[in-house]
Amino acid sequence: MKRKNAISAVLATAMLATAILPGCGSGKDSGVTEIEILQYKPEAAAYFDQVEDEFNATHDDIHLTISSPNDASTIMRTRFVRDDYPDIIGIGGDINYSYYVDADILADVSDYEGLKDINPTYVDILESLEIVPTDGTYGVPYVANAAGILYNRDMFEEHGWKIPETWTELMDLCEEIQSEGILPFYFGFRDTWTCLAPWNALVVGLAPSDTCQQVNAGKTTFADQYRETAEKCLQLVSYGPDDPFAYGYNDACTAFANGESAMYPIGSYAVPQIQQVNPDMNIDSFVMPGNDDASKNTLNSGVDLMFAVTAACENKDAAYEVLDFLLEDENVQAYIDDQNAIPCKTGDFELSPALDGMTSFIKSGNMTDYQDHYYPSEMAADAQIQTFLINKDVDSFLNTFDKNWQRYNRDIIREVQAYNEEHGTAE
Repeated sequence: MKRKNAISAVLATAMLATAILPGCGSGKDSGVTEIEILQYKPEAAAYFDQVEDEFNATHDDIHLTISSPNDASTIMRTRFVRDDYPDIIGIGGDINYSYYVDADILADVSDYEGLKDINPTYVDILESLEIVPTDGTYGVPYVANAAGILYNRDMFEEHGWKIPETWTELMDLCEEIQSEGILPFYFGFRDTWTCLAPWNALVVGLAPSDTCQQVNAGKTTFADQYRETAEKCLQLVSYGPDDPFAYGYNDACTAFANGESAMYPIGSYAVPQIQQVNPDMNIDSFVMPGNDDASKNTLNSGVDLMFAVTAACENKDAAYEVLDFLLEDENVQAYIDDQNAIPCKTGDFELSPALDGMTSFIKSGNMTDYQDHYYPSEMAADAQIQTFLINKDVDSFLNTFDKNWQRYNRDIIREVQAYNEEHGTAE
């Protein structure tokens, strides 16, 4: 059972003065099915332009149009409230996906044969994002990214530093690096969103993966679950620059590329930016070890891009044929190469050497989604974390986080608790 109240306010606010893309047409020529994809990653526009050209060159009965605008999320929501739906949307596996499932915007694609080739961990990650349990599958995971700690492989080899597998080993490593006159970490915390990278990488090993759902159900609080993460974030920051908030993302990438720090706690998406500065840099990565039991380590990885067929799509078979083309191995590999991504499809794909230290977690499926994928954007969790890291007041931060969660998530909380009461799962 699904309800639409949680999404209504979110979509209503999207009625902005934006350029509206043309809706699906009936076909340029008789017998030709038009399929439109609207996807949210403008940095991959060149890849999708190539996919569009290759698909149309090899298909006579389907014409594919792929749009990659800079403000795709706003355009998407505006089109939804105007009942002007693309056939397929390309979005991230985050709270927006949750809203769209809850509002019945997406079609159930559990009959899509290509799902059999998708790593089940990523399918499970999408299903866990549902506000309330919903029958069916509503997205096809395409590629993922991962957050942990990037490190300068040559620097580590030169000094004989070992990759830490526990929190104590990480702290000892930071002390050792610092004693040799080298900065352990660089941060780009002037850009608030970068504060989420170490936060997410730590919290997956320190708090239950369903913390946000449990808070919505009234079974726990963030003050109870996030304290250790907050305290350890402060410890990490103490091993960075004197003023980590003076530098933005580009500054941090440049500094790390130039050897100004041994490590950089950021996602795999930063590697292309770093290599633009230093193409020859030998980068590797490891999972953030948040606790002192290495067996509890898990890779912070989530769905960076998924495709969902909209419920309004008039030709699901044609949409599936487009998805088949996108999921051909050579196309997946091309995206991996272009965006330093992790494939959600199983197979023998060549990953970036910068992911070597994370490969065993990817292959075993030992991955846990980003907690911020559950945070409503209106709550500005990244800014709250940045303020906390500046003020260093754990109690104030946790109390504020709980209060803001109740404020900005109240519709979802009501929906979850009503569902639990109706289905006998409430305490």
